[in-house]
Amino acid sequence: MWPAPVLDLLAGGGDRPVFEEAGRVVTAAEMSALVRRIAAGLRHHGLGPGRGVALRLGVSAEAFAATIAAFAVGARVSGIPSGLAPGQLSHLLERDDAVLIDDAAVRSLAGFAEKPLEAAGRAGDVARIIYTSGSTGNPKGCAQTYGAMSAAWAPYPDRWPPAIAELAGRLQRYLVFGSLTSQVMLEYGILTLAAGGTLVAAHPPAFPGAIVEHRATGSVITVGKLHQLVRAQRTNPVDLSSLKALMVSGSPLEPGRLREALDVLGPVVFHGYGQTETGMIAMATPGERPDSVGRPPAVTSLRFEDGELYVRTPAQASFYWQEPEESARVFVDGWVRTRDLATLGDDGYLRLLGRARDVIIVQAALVYAGPIERVLAADPAVAEAYVIGRPDDETGEAIHAYVVPATGRTPDPAALRDLVAAHLGPSSVPRSVTVIDHVPLAPSGKPDKAALASGPAGRT
Repeated sequence: MWPAPVLDLLAGGGDRPVFEEAGRVVTAAEMSALVRRIAAGLRHHGLGPGRGVALRLGVSAEAFAATIAAFAVGARVSGIPSGLAPGQLSHLLERDDAVLIDDAAVRSLAGFAEKPLEAAGRAGDVARIIYTSGSTGNPKGCAQTYGAMSAAWAPYPDRWPPAIAELAGRLQRYLVFGSLTSQVMLEYGILTLAAGGTLVAAHPPAFPGAIVEHRATGSVITVGKLHQLVRAQRTNPVDLSSLKALMVSGSPLEPGRLREALDVLGPVVFHGYGQTETGMIAMATPGERPDSVGRPPAVTSLRFEDGELYVRTPAQASFYWQEPEESARVFVDGWVRTRDLATLGDDGYLRLLGRARDVIIVQAALVYAGPIERVLAADPAVAEAYVIGRPDDETGEAIHAYVVPATGRTPDPAALRDLVAAHLGPSSVPRSVTVIDHVPLAPSGKPDKAALASGPAGRT
C-alpha cells in the first residue's frame, strides 16, 4: 500500500543522495530516518487513518519527509494552496476537519525518536485531497484513495509507459520548487527517486538561473514560464547543457510554440496532458507529433460523448471532497468527465480541440470564471460582469474582465480588482477590467464571450 515503495526505496538506498538543498546533501538513509521520526511524532499526536492533515510547507528535505510520513501513518493528506484569501483558508480547514502542519511543526516532529514504520493506509480511505480552484470560489478538493495511489506508475519502473520511461532516464537532478505536496511536483519527484535521481531544491525557482546554478537535468515548467525561457535564451543565452527534460504542465502548448521551444532549447520538452482528477492522461516526448499531447498509456481508457473526452485511469480521484452534486456531474460510472473537447486519431495520438467549461488556466492552475463574475457583479456600480481568458506569454493564460455599468454609476476597475483579491485571493484577480456599454450577443441571444476574447484586450 502507498507509500510502501517509497519507504522501501529510502530504507534500502544507503548513502545514495536523494535530496539536495543549499549545499546540504541528504542521503536515502538519512531521509528514511527523518520520515520515521516525523511519523512517530504524527502518531504521538493521534494522527493516523481517518484523520486529516493539512500541510503548509516550504521546499526542503523536512517538507518532503513530512509529506511521505503523513501518508505512511495513513492520514488524509492535503497541501494548502498558495495565495488563499483568509476566508478560503478557514473554510478549507473547517470543512476538511484537518490539523494544520507548518514548517515549525515539522521541526518539532522531527525531534521524536525513530520507530519502526510500515504503511498504515487502508485501500478505501482517502489518501489525499488535491485542491483546485472551485466553481463556487472556494478550493475544490479531488479525493484520491490509498488504493488509487497504490495503482500509480511513478514508483514502479515495470509500470512506466514508454514516454515516462524515456523521461525517467533524464531526471538525474530534478529541480523542485513551489510545494512538494503539489500533485505534479510530488509525482515526478517520486519518479526521480525510482529512477535513481536526486531532488534539488531551488531557492528561488527562477528560470534559467536555477537550472544553471544547480546543473539541473529536469524540472516542471508552465507554458508561460516556457515562453519566457525561450525568449531569454534567444536574447541572452546561458549554458543549459545540463538540461535534458522540461515537463510542460497545466495548459496546452500550441504546436508553433512547441516547435520554437524545441528549436531553441533542443529535444528536451515533454508535452503532457492530465487533470487533477485523473493524473496523467497522455504525454508526448520531445519532437513527437507537436499537434498532439501524445499517446495515452495502455492502462488509460478513453471515450467521447459529443466530442467531450471521458477518461478512466487506475490512479484517478474518486469524488470531490464534501461536494456530492459536483461529484455526480464529473465522476460518472467510474469515468471522469474532463470537460475538454478532444479527438483520438487513427495514429493513436490524442489531440485537444477546446474546452466545454468556463475556466482559465493561469500558471497551470484552473481559475473558474463564474466566481469572479459573481464578485464583480456584487459591486453596486456593476450591472453585468463577464470574465474570459486570453493567451499570455507570462502565465499561459491571463484573466480579463468586462463590466457593464449600472445606470448612473461608473465602475472603478482598481477597486473591482481589489474586491476580487479580498474574496478569492490574488490568483483570481483580472489582469484587466474593461468598462463596456453592452456585451456582444451570439445568434442565440446569449452573451458572446468568444467575441470578447477575440477583441482587443482592455486596460485596468
